[in-house]
Amino acid sequence: MASKQNRWSDHYSRRAKRENYPARSVYKLQEMQQRYKLIRKGDRVLDLGCYPGSWLLYAARLTTGSGQVAGIDQKKVTVALPGHVSVHIGDVTTQAEALLEQIGEPFQVVLSDMAPATTGQKDVDAARSYELCLTALQFADRLLSRSGNFVCKIFQGSEFAEFSNAVKQRFKTDRIYKPRSSRKASKEIYIIGIGKI
Repeated sequence: MASKQNRWSDHYSRRAKRENYPARSVYKLQEMQQRYKLIRKGDRVLDLGCYPGSWLLYAARLTTGSGQVAGIDQKKVTVALPGHVSVHIGDVTTQAEALLEQIGEPFQVVLSDMAPATTGQKDVDAARSYELCLTALQFADRLLSRSGNFVCKIFQGSEFAEFSNAVKQRFKTDRIYKPRSSRKASKEIYIIGIGKI
C-alpha cells in the first residue's frame, strides 16, 4: 500500500516539475478551483503562506494581467513570477499590521495554505494549525470584499468544528474539501467559504 501511495505522490511531483510549478501543492488549489470557481479573471488574490510559489503562479494565470496577486511568507520565494504578483516577507502572526499596510485592500479571494512546523504530536500540531487558521480568518475579515471567497488549510483536531463554524457564520456557502492530490496520510483538510456576507 505504501508503495502505491508513494507512486501517487511522485506522479504529482513529476507533473509539477513538468508544468514548471515549484511544488505539487498547486494541484490542491487547482482541484478546488475546478470545483468551486473561486478565482476569476481580474480578481485581487491574497496568498498567505505562499512559499514556494505554486499557488501564486496558478492564481496569477487565473487572474491574468488585469488582476493582482499578493503573497506573504516568512521565506523568500525564488521562483520567477509575473509582473502582477508581489511577495511580502513577514510573519502574519506577529507583523500583521505592517503587512496589512503593505498589501492594501480589498481582495476578492484570500487563500491560506499555511501550516505549522510539525512536532509529530497530533494534538499539538492541530492546535498550532488552528491558531494559524484564526490568523488567516482575521486577514479575511479585514481584507476580503463582500461576496469574496476564502480557502484555508487546517489540520483535523479538536478545534476543527469550532473553526468550521466560524467560517460558516461569515459566508453564504461553506464547504469542507479533501483534495485527491493530498497525501493519504495527511491530516490536512480545506475549509472553503464562498460569498462573504
